Amino acid sequence: MSLNLAYKPMVVVDTENLSREEWLKYRHLGIGGSDAAAVMGLSPFCTKRDLYYDKTGIQPVMDEEESNWVAKEVGHRLEDLVAEIFSRKTGLPVRPDRKMYRHPLYPWMIADVDFIIDFPDGSIGILECKTTNYNCQDKWAGNCVPVNYEYQCRHYMAVRNVDRVYIACLYGNNENEFFIRLIERDLDIEEDLIAEEEFFWKENVEKRVEPPYTEKPDLVLESIRKHFGPADKDAKDVSLGKKYLADIRRYLEYREQKSQLDSESKRLEEKMKEAYAGIVEALGVSCTGTLKDGTTEYTVTYNPIYRTGIDKKGLERLKANHPDVYEDYVSITESRRFAVKTKGAA
Repeated sequence: MSLNLAYKPMVVVDTENLSREEWLKYRHLGIGGSDAAAVMGLSPFCTKRDLYYDKTGIQPVMDEEESNWVAKEVGHRLEDLVAEIFSRKTGLPVRPDRKMYRHPLYPWMIADVDFIIDFPDGSIGILECKTTNYNCQDKWAGNCVPVNYEYQCRHYMAVRNVDRVYIACLYGNNENEFFIRLIERDLDIEEDLIAEEEFFWKENVEKRVEPPYTEKPDLVLESIRKHFGPADKDAKDVSLGKKYLADIRRYLEYREQKSQLDSESKRLEEKMKEAYAGIVEALGVSCTGTLKDGTTEYTVTYNPIYRTGIDKKGLERLKANHPDVYEDYVSITESRRFAVKTKGAA
């Protein structure tokens, strides 16, 4: 693929007065910037299969409220503030861009960006505004950018045909707790991204072919759970085909390795307790002790941990004596445990 750079993006719609429902309908017309990482199998939030379901209108059975909805809402509400801080720090003027664009050569690529930067030489760039919490700042360390954001920006550069994107990220409550990262256009990476997006759109979405799961196991298992729904103990047993035999054997092998490691871990834990039992006796009711050995000082702590909870019998009494309170405050969440039992000769 040889990229043609002599193009201008097409305007799909003015997003200024669109409702969220209308905006989401337009999003189904193609692949947006926030979808790019999922297409590449690098999204921390969803699998390529989840994106396929979204683009083809297949609703998940488990339609749960997003666990990170507050973070998303905070990010949305603080976009203008992040843009203002960026402009003050850099001296670069920024302006909002309230349009959805389409790539004229690859019509399934769409983009609506946060802000446009006007550079002194007359060129423009894109400003992408982010927020994160203080504990996540290490993901930006060393001038790095989280990979899902990088692909989002590279998608935007391709659609808008611009060479620079700045990402501004606020991670605290003052202007010094702020990251500014520059991503410059790389046509080799962009070519790979376009090829992956094109394959996904034409071979999966348009042909209604589910893409395979290739992401991290926890993300895949959560996707499967959302798609199929809660467990049904009355459902018929499933007769598994021979193609799953290798997976079962591999699982049993890993389980055996884990069991051996767990046994060794427990043995070492016992040895550790044996080592510090005398120290605990010396501490008595105190929580801290110190020991100096030359230039080295050791500080030992033995702090209490308090947990408040209701055991199973307590829950049963609460349900029997105060069913109204039980219904109001006790929620049931489902998790499933995978296991394999073997009968006969292995």
